[in-house]
Amino acid sequence: MNKRQLQTFAWLVSSAAVATAVVAWGHVYDWQLQGLSIYQLFPLFGLMAFSLMWAHYIASVARQHFGLEKDVLTDYFELTSGMVLVLILAHPGLLAWQRWRDGFGLPPGSEIDYLGPLMRSSIILGMVALTAFLAYEFRRVFMTKKWWRYVEFATDTAMVLIYIHALRLGGQLQTGWFRGVWVFYGVTLGGSLAYIYYRKITSKHPLSL
Repeated sequence: MNKRQLQTFAWLVSSAAVATAVVAWGHVYDWQLQGLSIYQLFPLFGLMAFSLMWAHYIASVARQHFGLEKDVLTDYFELTSGMVLVLILAHPGLLAWQRWRDGFGLPPGSEIDYLGPLMRSSIILGMVALTAFLAYEFRRVFMTKKWWRYVEFATDTAMVLIYIHALRLGGQLQTGWFRGVWVFYGVTLGGSLAYIYYRKITSKHPLSL
Protein backbone atom coordinates (compact mmCIF):
# COMPACT_ATOMS: atom_id res chain seq x y z
CA MET A 1 0.00 0.00 0.00
CA ASN A 2 1.44 3.38 -0.97
CA LYS A 3 0.75 6.86 0.39
CA ARG A 4 -2.20 7.63 -1.87
CA GLN A 5 -3.81 4.24 -1.31
CA LEU A 6 -3.53 4.59 2.47
CA GLN A 7 -5.13 8.02 2.41
CA THR A 8 -7.98 6.70 0.28
CA PHE A 9 -8.36 3.71 2.60
CA ALA A 10 -8.51 5.94 5.69
CA TRP A 11 -11.21 8.17 4.22
CA LEU A 12 -13.25 5.23 2.95
CA VAL A 13 -13.17 3.45 6.30
CA SER A 14 -14.11 6.64 8.13
CA SER A 15 -16.94 7.47 5.74
CA ALA A 16 -18.31 3.93 5.87
CA ALA A 17 -18.17 3.83 9.68
CA VAL A 18 -19.97 7.16 10.07
CA ALA A 19 -22.56 6.21 7.43
CA THR A 20 -23.19 2.91 9.22
CA ALA A 21 -23.80 4.76 12.49
CA VAL A 22 -26.26 7.12 10.82
CA VAL A 23 -28.11 4.25 9.13
CA ALA A 24 -28.35 2.29 12.40
CA TRP A 25 -29.67 5.33 14.26
CA GLY A 26 -32.18 6.24 11.56
CA HIS A 27 -33.38 2.67 11.28
CA VAL A 28 -34.51 2.72 14.91
CA TYR A 29 -36.99 5.48 14.03
CA ASP A 30 -37.89 4.05 10.61
CA TRP A 31 -36.48 7.28 9.22
CA GLN A 32 -39.42 9.22 10.64
CA LEU A 33 -37.15 12.03 11.78
CA GLN A 34 -39.55 14.93 11.99
CA GLY A 35 -40.27 15.97 15.54
CA LEU A 36 -37.51 13.95 17.19
CA SER A 37 -36.49 15.19 20.62
CA ILE A 38 -33.00 15.99 21.84
CA TYR A 39 -33.11 12.76 23.82
CA GLN A 40 -33.51 10.86 20.59
CA LEU A 41 -30.97 12.94 18.68
CA PHE A 42 -27.98 13.14 21.03
CA PRO A 43 -26.99 9.43 20.82
CA LEU A 44 -26.24 9.84 17.13
CA PHE A 45 -23.33 12.16 17.88
CA GLY A 46 -21.81 9.62 20.24
CA LEU A 47 -22.11 6.84 17.68
CA MET A 48 -20.47 8.94 14.99
CA ALA A 49 -17.67 10.04 17.32
CA PHE A 50 -16.77 6.49 18.29
CA SER A 51 -17.00 5.34 14.69
CA LEU A 52 -14.53 8.00 13.58
CA MET A 53 -12.13 7.27 16.44
CA TRP A 54 -12.30 3.56 15.64
CA ALA A 55 -11.38 4.40 12.04
CA HIS A 56 -8.36 6.35 13.37
CA TYR A 57 -7.01 3.18 14.96
CA ILE A 58 -7.61 1.13 11.84
CA ALA A 59 -5.83 3.73 9.69
CA SER A 60 -2.94 3.95 12.15
CA VAL A 61 -2.44 0.19 12.15
CA ALA A 62 -2.51 0.13 8.35
CA ARG A 63 0.07 2.91 8.19
CA GLN A 64 2.40 1.17 10.62
CA HIS A 65 1.97 -2.20 8.97
CA PHE A 66 2.99 -0.85 5.57
CA GLY A 67 5.88 1.16 7.04
CA LEU A 68 4.68 4.62 6.04
CA GLU A 69 5.56 7.83 7.87
CA LYS A 70 3.18 9.61 10.23
CA ASP A 71 2.88 12.69 8.05
CA VAL A 72 1.15 10.63 5.35
CA LEU A 73 -2.09 10.88 7.37
CA THR A 74 -1.56 14.31 8.95
CA ASP A 75 -4.30 16.07 6.98
CA TYR A 76 -6.71 13.18 7.51
CA PHE A 77 -6.15 13.11 11.28
CA GLU A 78 -6.33 16.88 11.66
CA LEU A 79 -9.66 17.16 9.86
CA THR A 80 -11.33 14.11 11.36
CA SER A 81 -10.01 14.87 14.84
CA GLY A 82 -11.72 18.25 14.64
CA MET A 83 -14.92 16.49 13.69
CA VAL A 84 -14.53 14.10 16.62
CA LEU A 85 -14.07 17.01 19.03
CA VAL A 86 -17.33 18.59 17.87
CA LEU A 87 -19.15 15.27 18.16
CA ILE A 88 -17.87 14.32 21.62
CA LEU A 89 -18.87 17.73 22.93
CA ALA A 90 -22.27 17.68 21.24
CA HIS A 91 -23.16 14.21 22.56
CA PRO A 92 -23.18 15.01 26.31
CA GLY A 93 -23.71 18.71 25.70
CA LEU A 94 -27.12 18.26 24.09
CA LEU A 95 -28.18 15.88 26.86
CA ALA A 96 -27.05 18.30 29.57
CA TRP A 97 -28.84 21.19 27.90
CA GLN A 98 -32.11 19.27 27.59
CA ARG A 99 -31.91 17.95 31.14
CA TRP A 100 -31.41 21.51 32.38
CA ARG A 101 -34.38 22.73 30.32
CA ASP A 102 -36.50 19.95 31.82
CA GLY A 103 -35.66 21.09 35.34
CA PHE A 104 -33.13 18.43 36.35
CA GLY A 105 -30.31 20.86 37.08
CA LEU A 106 -26.78 21.03 35.78
CA PRO A 107 -24.24 18.31 34.99
CA PRO A 108 -22.74 16.09 36.13
CA GLY A 109 -25.65 15.28 38.43
CA SER A 110 -28.36 15.74 35.82
CA GLU A 111 -26.61 13.36 33.44
CA ILE A 112 -25.58 10.74 36.00
CA ASP A 113 -29.19 10.36 37.07
CA TYR A 114 -30.55 10.35 33.51
CA LEU A 115 -31.24 6.61 33.34
CA GLY A 116 -31.57 5.76 37.01
CA PRO A 117 -29.26 4.16 39.58
CA LEU A 118 -28.56 0.96 37.63
CA MET A 119 -27.01 2.86 34.72
CA ARG A 120 -24.97 5.39 36.69
CA SER A 121 -21.72 3.44 36.38
CA SER A 122 -22.04 3.25 32.61
CA ILE A 123 -22.66 7.00 32.36
CA ILE A 124 -19.66 7.68 34.61
CA LEU A 125 -17.53 5.57 32.25
CA GLY A 126 -18.52 7.93 29.48
CA MET A 127 -17.59 10.97 31.56
CA VAL A 128 -14.17 9.53 32.42
CA ALA A 129 -13.56 8.75 28.76
CA LEU A 130 -14.60 12.26 27.72
CA THR A 131 -12.08 13.75 30.16
CA ALA A 132 -9.29 11.67 28.62
CA PHE A 133 -10.32 12.60 25.08
CA LEU A 134 -10.33 16.30 25.96
CA ALA A 135 -6.91 16.00 27.61
CA TYR A 136 -5.59 14.60 24.34
CA GLU A 137 -6.57 17.84 22.61
CA PHE A 138 -3.51 19.45 24.28
CA ARG A 139 -1.21 17.23 22.21
CA ARG A 140 0.10 20.15 20.16
CA VAL A 141 1.43 21.75 23.34
CA PHE A 142 2.63 18.79 25.38
CA MET A 143 3.22 15.85 23.04
CA THR A 144 7.01 16.23 23.25
CA LYS A 145 6.96 15.85 27.04
CA LYS A 146 8.06 12.50 28.46
CA TRP A 147 4.86 12.17 30.47
CA TRP A 148 2.65 12.57 27.39
CA ARG A 149 2.71 8.80 26.81
CA TYR A 150 0.49 8.48 29.88
CA VAL A 151 -2.11 10.72 28.24
CA GLU A 152 -1.95 8.56 25.12
CA PHE A 153 -2.44 5.46 27.27
CA ALA A 154 -5.38 7.15 28.99
CA THR A 155 -6.91 7.91 25.59
CA ASP A 156 -6.54 4.30 24.49
CA THR A 157 -8.13 3.17 27.74
CA ALA A 158 -10.92 5.69 27.17
CA MET A 159 -11.71 4.00 23.85
CA VAL A 160 -12.38 0.77 25.72
CA LEU A 161 -14.47 2.60 28.32
CA ILE A 162 -16.57 4.38 25.72
CA TYR A 163 -17.08 1.11 23.87
CA ILE A 164 -18.54 -0.43 27.04
CA HIS A 165 -20.53 2.74 27.73
CA ALA A 166 -22.18 2.53 24.31
CA LEU A 167 -22.71 -1.22 24.47
CA ARG A 168 -24.62 -0.87 27.74
CA LEU A 169 -26.58 2.27 26.97
CA GLY A 170 -26.97 2.56 23.21
CA GLY A 171 -30.50 1.79 22.12
CA GLN A 172 -29.23 0.99 18.63
CA LEU A 173 -26.90 -1.68 20.06
CA GLN A 174 -29.28 -3.82 22.06
CA THR A 175 -30.58 -5.92 19.17
CA GLY A 176 -30.30 -6.23 15.42
CA TRP A 177 -27.51 -6.05 12.88
CA PHE A 178 -25.72 -3.05 14.38
CA ARG A 179 -24.91 -4.99 17.53
CA GLY A 180 -22.98 -7.38 15.31
CA VAL A 181 -21.16 -4.41 13.77
CA TRP A 182 -20.35 -3.16 17.28
CA VAL A 183 -18.89 -6.55 18.21
CA PHE A 184 -16.73 -6.30 15.08
CA TYR A 185 -15.60 -2.85 16.20
CA GLY A 186 -14.70 -4.22 19.60
CA VAL A 187 -12.67 -7.13 18.23
CA THR A 188 -10.80 -4.98 15.71
CA LEU A 189 -10.20 -2.22 18.26
CA GLY A 190 -8.73 -4.76 20.67
CA GLY A 191 -6.56 -6.18 17.91
CA SER A 192 -5.43 -2.69 16.90
CA LEU A 193 -4.46 -1.77 20.45
CA ALA A 194 -2.56 -5.03 20.85
CA TYR A 195 -0.69 -4.42 17.60
CA ILE A 196 0.13 -0.79 18.44
CA TYR A 197 1.44 -1.57 21.93
CA TYR A 198 3.39 -4.58 20.70
CA ARG A 199 5.11 -2.29 18.21
CA LYS A 200 5.82 0.27 20.91
CA ILE A 201 7.28 -2.32 23.26
CA THR A 202 9.49 -3.93 20.62
CA SER A 203 10.53 -0.75 18.81
CA LYS A 204 13.72 1.12 19.65
CA HIS A 205 11.97 4.38 18.72
CA PRO A 206 8.32 4.04 19.85
CA LEU A 207 7.65 7.77 19.58
CA SER A 208 8.23 7.60 15.82
CA LEU A 209 5.45 5.05 15.31
